[in-house]
Amino acid sequence: MSAERSSLHATDLQDRLLFGIPKKGRLNEQVMTLLKGADIQFHRKNRIDIALSTNHPIALVFLPAADIPQFVADGDVDIGITGQDMVAEAGVDVDELLALGFGKCRLCVQAPVASPYASARDVVGKRIATSFTSLVSKYFKVLDEQVAKEKGLKSVENPTIVKFLSGSVEASCALGLSDAIVDLVESGETMHAAKLHDIETVLATEAVLICNKNKHIMNPLIERIKRRIQGVIVAQKYVLCTYNVPRSKLIEAIKITPGKKAPTISALETEGWVAVSVMILKKETADKMDELEEVGAQDILITELTNARMN
Repeated sequence: MSAERSSLHATDLQDRLLFGIPKKGRLNEQVMTLLKGADIQFHRKNRIDIALSTNHPIALVFLPAADIPQFVADGDVDIGITGQDMVAEAGVDVDELLALGFGKCRLCVQAPVASPYASARDVVGKRIATSFTSLVSKYFKVLDEQVAKEKGLKSVENPTIVKFLSGSVEASCALGLSDAIVDLVESGETMHAAKLHDIETVLATEAVLICNKNKHIMNPLIERIKRRIQGVIVAQKYVLCTYNVPRSKLIEAIKITPGKKAPTISALETEGWVAVSVMILKKETADKMDELEEVGAQDILITELTNARMN
């Protein structure tokens, strides 16, 4: 294919919803799964950060997750997926349409295990290394003011110093660059390997679908995408459980599997038996099957869901 035919032009984006997608990092893989489940089909050409959907009037714009909040706020893209920590750091005003349930972690103040620091107040006036300088500066400004007020001062004598580091933040204490850090904690493995411990949580965060404040009511496709993604998230949490049970044991069985609203119950040709169809949490599947079997349920089947629509 010639370079002219393979290149993307501004006219290709006309009348398309622009959807900001994390181009790499901790969110990218799970976002790709969401898009597949929501049936947003596309082909991304090598080294091209814009991909046109082949079945919807959507253009996927692959961006650093940290840039997506600003792009959405400025209207350069209409919607996007990023972390709540990125939105807070950017300090922009966007609509949060949907919490996505993945990318969960905490932005924590961390100090060396061997240090005397036990809370964020203990590191007021110290050197703090972080890649979230805006958010952390605001956080420690409030603490600085609180400490000064308690001492009867207008301001602290030595304000907390917030230093920017783009990577390997956890190594800064050992290298003598900082007294404490503020960084994301998911499993805690990196923190423990660096002989740090978290002494305070600044922010709990997860991935979110965000929207430009002026675009949501203007484009009905945004709500459709939200509902599709919501359906994928529900399908990831639940499975469909079907089983047969004696009518005499139905009340006991329903107590085990009440469903989101109520189970669907159908009479069987075999007298005194009913078939039950109900959604249960995927993580509870094995326990529910055991409990159903104990009350006399038979033919217990579990079906995976790929998408769902619920209120």
